[in-house]
Amino acid sequence: MPHADSALVPDSIQTKSEFWEHIHFQVESLLDGQRHWVRNSRGNMSKSTTYAQQISNLANASSVIFNSLLAFPKFFGRSDDKAVNWCGFYIHSTYFPAPRYPASDTADDSTRLLLGPFCGKPACQFIQVGTGKARGVCADAYLQRKTVLVPEVELYPGHIACDGDTKSEIVVPLVLEIEGEVRVLGVLDLDCLAANGFDDEDRVGLEKIAKTVVNACNW
Repeated sequence: MPHADSALVPDSIQTKSEFWEHIHFQVESLLDGQRHWVRNSRGNMSKSTTYAQQISNLANASSVIFNSLLAFPKFFGRSDDKAVNWCGFYIHSTYFPAPRYPASDTADDSTRLLLGPFCGKPACQFIQVGTGKARGVCADAYLQRKTVLVPEVELYPGHIACDGDTKSEIVVPLVLEIEGEVRVLGVLDLDCLAANGFDDEDRVGLEKIAKTVVNACNW
């Protein structure tokens, strides 16, 4: 099957639960076995301290979700009054490769989520998550380690307006659990042109996809 067909939604799918199960299967299939893209070493090499960032998987996941939503007019589609207008990832700077050029770069990104792969209009390049600096839906989902569903973004305290057309939003944390240790890697963020654009069925579906994406990558 051509990769682009992963975003097709069969006419037989009529409910949100069926839709998200279908998208989960498509994402899972597309990401299967695709773990390495760029590896970066930090710290003491003798301790084998390595960090892997799987940009390819995040790019394909955001594309499948975004284009599938556009192809599902019963609830989203391409309509100006209910379409999802942005879907993508923000990842903590820890999981990005350290800059090599210029070598003198001293920018401190240690308390930021950096913009990752996405579909939609240009977005904020970073989001502060440090003490006293954090604000917005993405920062709250990251720090609280739980999904934040916002029916009307204009009413949300500290909302960061990357696109003035956005009316509602859902942000799912990317949580990695290894031998009892829990790490929050970043967030999966979706915006919608409609108020109350997302509901609990969307939360359940997106949380399942987020877990699959996390487990499919080498971090």
